Amino acid sequence: MIIFVPAFAMWLKRMTEIKIAYFAWVRERVGVADELVTIPSSVVTIEDLARWLSARDEGYASAFENPKLVRAAIDRVHAKPHDMIGNAREIAFFPPMTGG
Repeated sequence: MIIFVPAFAMWLKRMTEIKIAYFAWVRERVGVADELVTIPSSVVTIEDLARWLSARDEGYASAFENPKLVRAAIDRVHAKPHDMIGNAREIAFFPPMTGG
């Protein structure tokens, strides 16, 4: 008999792939418009994800070197660095926007 503990079930869910999209100069530095990645269970916030991505290679490190210059969205809703990723299907990173 298998008993699922909620935390374990969350871990299983998080081992699925998540789409990450990059826009404008963030995309240029990373080198791809979007990708599917499997993020570790220790990555729970937008800030964690940006830190984890920046450790992947120089392009990611360059894109995320100044966290104040990168905005994020979780499933197309603007998010703050401390917001939880949860069961998101898509995370987007982009520069701050200005009106005009």
